[in-house]
Amino acid sequence: MRNRLLRRIFLIGGVLCVTLVIGAIGFRVIEGYSWFDGFYMTLQTITTVGYEEVRPLSRAGRIFNSFLILFGVSAMFLALGAMTQSIIELELQDRYGKRRKKRMIEHLKDHFIVCGFGRVGRNASHEFQRAKVPFLVIDRNEQRVAKAENAGMLAAVADATQDDSLRAAGVLRAKGLIAALPSDAENLFIILSAKTLNPGLTIVTRASEEEAGEKLRRAGADTVLTPYTMAGRQLADALLRPHVVQFLDFARSDIGPKVTMEQVCVAPKEEFTKKPLAQLLGPRKAEVIVLAVRKREGEIIFNPAAEYEISAGDFLIVMGERPSLQKLEQILTG
Repeated sequence: MRNRLLRRIFLIGGVLCVTLVIGAIGFRVIEGYSWFDGFYMTLQTITTVGYEEVRPLSRAGRIFNSFLILFGVSAMFLALGAMTQSIIELELQDRYGKRRKKRMIEHLKDHFIVCGFGRVGRNASHEFQRAKVPFLVIDRNEQRVAKAENAGMLAAVADATQDDSLRAAGVLRAKGLIAALPSDAENLFIILSAKTLNPGLTIVTRASEEEAGEKLRRAGADTVLTPYTMAGRQLADALLRPHVVQFLDFARSDIGPKVTMEQVCVAPKEEFTKKPLAQLLGPRKAEVIVLAVRKREGEIIFNPAAEYEISAGDFLIVMGERPSLQKLEQILTG
């Protein structure tokens, strides 16, 4: 819509400029006006101001001016009408867009909320977008929100530190929240507010300072990441264990569009209690790779054997093609 408005503005401006040029040339050639007098005469003619002529016109000048009036005034009215129509359409589109966005947010359920669309929030949002899960971006900066919307994301201008903004974002129905504002204090406010409104909400955040990490955890954050600590470790690992780092990067992003890693929860059913992995997976065992099992108590078993017995509530960390993972999820969750 905005591009169409710009095209209309350029077209209207072009028509008016051509009219002014033709009028100035005509008055100079026919009546011998100066360039400025010809421009001034044309301008007052097409704007229907009604001032008297700069100099009395000859018969040929009046004939030319008659055609200029018909063309110029018509072009002027068309320009005003087109501009008015564009402004009204833009206003209606903004109102409709806001109502549509509000309805979409109200219908969100089991979604994720990304507070802040900076470098951290932007990358997290793109990962959610690739995973095709419902999420909402909120940020105080209108330009960042516009950038998120241009990327095809659902976003809203709001202050994530305010309870009303979190309620409007559907925090009571949300599944998880990312506090990715640049300030640890602001992230702390978000965590306290979100946990108060929805105690069962899973919250992850970033900490600029290591000392702030423990405070954020005490406030209710389930996971706190310190970018500088992580970056330092990865830089050291890149020198000490480069092949390990290369494999982890491959596992995170370079596997390909068809292969991915996923976590699948074992449903609380008797048929899954104390069942070996080989028996549970059956013929689908060759289609997925079970990298680890996270027990309900928190213990992680890496590279479990085929005879390893799983229980309800365990999480399987698996790698494979998306259709195979979807089949496995249907088996384990019903």
